[in-house]
Amino acid sequence: MEALDRFASHYGPLLGRLLLAYIFVLSGIGKIGSFTATAAYMASKGMPLPELLLVGALLVELGGGVLLILGWNARLAALALFLFLIPTTLIFHGYWGLDPAAAGAQMIHFNKNLAIMGGMVYIIAFGAGPLSLDSRRR
Repeated sequence: MEALDRFASHYGPLLGRLLLAYIFVLSGIGKIGSFTATAAYMASKGMPLPELLLVGALLVELGGGVLLILGWNARLAALALFLFLIPTTLIFHGYWGLDPAAAGAQMIHFNKNLAIMGGMVYIIAFGAGPLSLDSRRR
């Protein structure tokens, strides 16, 4: 069990950061490829200046995702992604008031975002772990 603990404490934080960052990097790349359609969708949700907000979303998703992967300023990156997820979750995945078919899918996305936020809180609290650029600075 001690060997498993050493392995998990050494490699676990890196794996966790990679898995958490994956969704943000993938989403950011997807938004670049469908910039106009994504901006139109944001506008349909009542967001002002959707193109400008979309550029901000791209910076947070791609920048935060890359910083998590590298483990560089990981606590700040996790905080930025945590804060980004609050309006994203409420605006785009609010399932209340939807018909049952649409509500089910949005509830899944809403809960998935809450789980991701939990991962971000963990990084904010404990840092990037030993296999990170943050740990090399110490």
